[in-house]
Amino acid sequence: MFELALRIGFSLLVVLLMMWALARMVRRPLSANRAHGALAVLNRQQLTRGAAVTVVRVADRAMILGVTDAQICLLGEADIADFEKHAPEHRDHLDLEPDDPSGQLPGLHPAAAPAPRLDRSLLSPRTWTSTLDFLRDRTARR
Repeated sequence: MFELALRIGFSLLVVLLMMWALARMVRRPLSANRAHGALAVLNRQQLTRGAAVTVVRVADRAMILGVTDAQICLLGEADIADFEKHAPEHRDHLDLEPDDPSGQLPGLHPAAAPAPRLDRSLLSPRTWTSTLDFLRDRTARR
């Protein structure tokens, strides 16, 4: 009995390891860099299950392509600089002008207060208060 349970357990372990290895292989892209010489996919936006808009760099031009299951058509051209990847700017790293007397970050209105961290979450008291108000209004006898 113990030998049978050991065989079944070992077989199950082998099958699970094979499934894990296969999932890892499927998840990994075929090539880390999709660029092949002068041809590279800069961006891709899926529209429906069978249609997408893709921006492809060909030499020094960015071409916008419509891709479906049946065909690929040229939609237009764009500036390559619009699709180059830049590091996003963080408000913590913006340089303030030395002559700015207020010392505030550019583009931030003085009256604008940052939203509470729990705003619009299940843990927010405001969420529960508005839910109760809605239910009271909905169930009130008229």
